[in-house]
Amino acid sequence: MTCHGGFSLDEATRRTWYEPEAILKGIGLSAGMVFIDVGSGGGFFTLLAAEVVGKKGIIFAVDTDSKAIERLKAEAARKSLINIKTKVGIAEETVFCNACADIVFYSMVLHDFNDPLQVLQNAKKMLKLNGKLVDLDWKKKQMSFGPPEHIRFSEKKAADLTMQAGFTIESIKEAGPHHYVLIAKS
Repeated sequence: MTCHGGFSLDEATRRTWYEPEAILKGIGLSAGMVFIDVGSGGGFFTLLAAEVVGKKGIIFAVDTDSKAIERLKAEAARKSLINIKTKVGIAEETVFCNACADIVFYSMVLHDFNDPLQVLQNAKKMLKLNGKLVDLDWKKKQMSFGPPEHIRFSEKKAADLTMQAGFTIESIKEAGPHHYVLIAKS
């Protein structure tokens, strides 16, 4: 799978950037939770989260790329993960449920949405009281891969948008050399 500028976004490449299991543990994901992956692509985090939440948990995933969603569904079936519900659609128009989610998660996509504020406001609708919004995103610096620097959101811009949507910032931490993780409470 390739993204901005044709760089690889496969599992091996991602694992050189950050430890996905440590990120999921660090945000408090556990058995029985409801996790929503917005801009899920082929389901890298969706599949990992489905294993963590187990059969009593539920995962929702949305992406505009129907082929990516088909790959996600095929891999979920191969792994016998029956707790994943998928949708092909745009995040600005997606609200899976009202006050049902423990975590709404974005992985390197917030800058891609046409209206990121609307996407964050939709997350607010989906989250339970004290639910968490998590944005794993690119640091705003020049790199030879990833999206162009000028479209990346700095930690401050991501935090400002998140607060504008009605969230309280809990933390912003590094996630390897190229990314940060913003965690906010609803």
